[in-house]
Amino acid sequence: MKRRCIYSFITIGLISAIFVSCAKKSETEENKRPLNTALITENLSKAEELSKQHNDLSKLREAIKLLAQVRDADNRNYEVEWKFARCNYFLGKLISDEKEGEKIFKEGEAAGKIASRLEPNKPDGFFWYGANLGEQAKRSPLTKGLTSVDDIRSAMNRVIEIEPAYQGASAFDVLAQIELSTGLVGGKPEKAVEYLEKAIALEKENTYIRFHLAQAYLAVNRDAEAKKQLDYIIQMKPNPDLPEYEESLKEAKRLLATRFK
Repeated sequence: MKRRCIYSFITIGLISAIFVSCAKKSETEENKRPLNTALITENLSKAEELSKQHNDLSKLREAIKLLAQVRDADNRNYEVEWKFARCNYFLGKLISDEKEGEKIFKEGEAAGKIASRLEPNKPDGFFWYGANLGEQAKRSPLTKGLTSVDDIRSAMNRVIEIEPAYQGASAFDVLAQIELSTGLVGGKPEKAVEYLEKAIALEKENTYIRFHLAQAYLAVNRDAEAKKQLDYIIQMKPNPDLPEYEESLKEAKRLLATRFK
């Protein structure tokens, strides 16, 4: 009789354990269920509109918040990841606090890397991975810069292989900046000129490229050609869709005033 009772308790215990296990499994599967496609599409659309205002810190934060809501570690979405990386890049550039900026760029770097693995034949992930990494290198040239320069080069060369004109041919610009950072990697200004001239051939209205080309020309003693690039920037018709124009214009005027009095 006692043995039967023991068997009964064991059976009941097993049934209970199976029930609890199934319940937990069901709950886990529910938590891992892919996000609603409509929500992803909606948040991507809203974030895209917000992120157009690259110089508005609050808008970028809101865009990142929307994208973060639809990031899913168990079901990664290419568009979500690379756009999250892009927003982090622009936000990080506006942040003056060193620790916060570093955190933002690292999150952007990670998202860009995920995107590059999801779609290795598209440029977005590689570019924004390298861009976030590059900003970290600028802020910490003797630590992050020394360890990441090869990764940045590799990412930008991959962008050029896939789509040379991506983001206004900016991958060439990133490579040129590495060559101009002589204190960081022993770069070669002549190589920077080569990269930037290739970029200009693809995208004539990228003011960052023109300003950096002027700097590169000055570095190799081609002053007259440098002045042409600076004059071109000043005479350009402002493009409201290119927020970098104002920064480039300011720097072009400064350089003209100091080097071409």
